[in-house]
Amino acid sequence: MTPIFDTHAHYDDAVFDEDRETLLAGLREQGIARVVDIGASLDSCRKARALAEAHEDIYCAIGIHPSETGELREADLDWLRDQCRFEKCVAVGEIGLDYHWEEPEPALQKKWFVRQLQLARELSLPVVIHSRDAAKDTVDLMTAEHAEEIGGVVHCYSYTKETARIFLDMGFFIGIGGVLTFKNSRKLKEAAEYIPLERLVLETDCPYLAPEPHRGTRNDSRNLPYVVSALAQIKGVTEEAVRAAAWENAHRLYRLAGV
Repeated sequence: MTPIFDTHAHYDDAVFDEDRETLLAGLREQGIARVVDIGASLDSCRKARALAEAHEDIYCAIGIHPSETGELREADLDWLRDQCRFEKCVAVGEIGLDYHWEEPEPALQKKWFVRQLQLARELSLPVVIHSRDAAKDTVDLMTAEHAEEIGGVVHCYSYTKETARIFLDMGFFIGIGGVLTFKNSRKLKEAAEYIPLERLVLETDCPYLAPEPHRGTRNDSRNLPYVVSALAQIKGVTEEAVRAAAWENAHRLYRLAGV
């Protein structure tokens, strides 16, 4: 059976403080062979790097989530650049736009989204895109910055299949997680059916978005088989076909050996 690659996790989160090491040490025997811990703030980027340094199977992404851009200063870009040169940093992320909350203001989010897209281009790294309630502006900025030349993944995909086509045309992968199992996720199910299997990757976004039947609890990579099962049913293929494709896709996304 092909192992699972969790392409988007936040094991640096404080909710894992009590059992983090035990949990991570047991992932491989649960069929989870690789994980990318994703930076979201300056502090979480430091912690994500530390996890990658300490664990063979963990990599990291370095970047500032749109909701955290209010803390950024120009000097921080130099620090981010240095962190992104770490050998186990596989992407710039998560970056993007989030209009669900009023702050930070959209203009500031856009500024740092563009700056981090440019950083990824400079360092020849893919990007991990966060986009919530901001489809048009996300597409417009990615188009203006020629994101198709950078590459990456739109994580925790939440838009229509028509918008997915735009991201696919840019060469991006689409991240699918526990939301796919929710009863009210019709739009995502339609998008997942439409998106080619060779462009989908698996993610938890843990500790958030645990799949059914664990919805509302702390999520972790061991729940990904529920997503595999849901995706296999939607695509009309075997669970092993989903596992094999997602494993290969994740390595192509993050430009890692091992396929």
